[in-house]
Amino acid sequence: MRPYLEKLPLPPDASWSMLNRRLDDAIPFAWHHHPEFELTLTRNSRGQRFVGDHVGNYDDGDLVLIGPNLPHTWASREKIRMTEPHVALVFWFSQQWIEKLSADTKELQPILHLINRAMTGLAFKNEFGLTLAADFEAIYTRPPAQRLLGLIDILLRIADADSAEPLSTTVPRQMDGSRLRLDRVLQHLHQHYHQQVHLEELADIAALSVSGLHRMFRNHTQSNVSGYLIGLRIGEACSRLSSTNQPIQYIAEEVGYISLANFNRQFRKLRGMSPRQYRAAFHG
Repeated sequence: MRPYLEKLPLPPDASWSMLNRRLDDAIPFAWHHHPEFELTLTRNSRGQRFVGDHVGNYDDGDLVLIGPNLPHTWASREKIRMTEPHVALVFWFSQQWIEKLSADTKELQPILHLINRAMTGLAFKNEFGLTLAADFEAIYTRPPAQRLLGLIDILLRIADADSAEPLSTTVPRQMDGSRLRLDRVLQHLHQHYHQQVHLEELADIAALSVSGLHRMFRNHTQSNVSGYLIGLRIGEACSRLSSTNQPIQYIAEEVGYISLANFNRQFRKLRGMSPRQYRAAFHG
């Protein structure tokens, strides 16, 4: 299994990192975090996006800015054009670097405001992501100084976007030695949230007592395990309600609810409306 903490080396000629990732088979579920901000544009791919306690569908042109140490991954379901690969165009930059650059330059103040909003993750409209696709691609062909100017231009345009959807409801606190334990628990929850989850099993995964698990989980996520699990389940239900015609009872069962009444009650508590009303807002 790959490391949960991803370490991103800087190239010798640049202050930030980038990756042009092209995968023929699939974008695999690889739950991880890192201390850098991450800006990712995903092309020719559909699937699920996981950021903190957010679960949602993604499509061609998915554009997301993720804050430091916020766990995340994408997991593809299908390609859009079968003869071409899944593509993830990724830029990483440190919080200290981007804050210093923006704070000392008045023209870049919008970037400072943008990254402050991105601590929980921000998703932008697919149409907007597609308008930036050529600029993302061009950066990989430029010399270092031109790459930097290209990144700044993209961040300024994103900062000026008229809509951005916050993703996670939790923000990670300062990292410490217990982070690897927590990541093992989070990975298990994100992969098995639709099944029955036992605290004793999670405690074993973390190599802690149940009470130790509770303390660690709340310290890092500002939530308890059951609240986090409900957020994952309701997040996936929202994705299905907005993007499919699956029956509500079927969706409830698929995301882990035996009782439809319990699903309706928890959905209303988190979203302020019934699942039927939520669906109607998208299909009305």
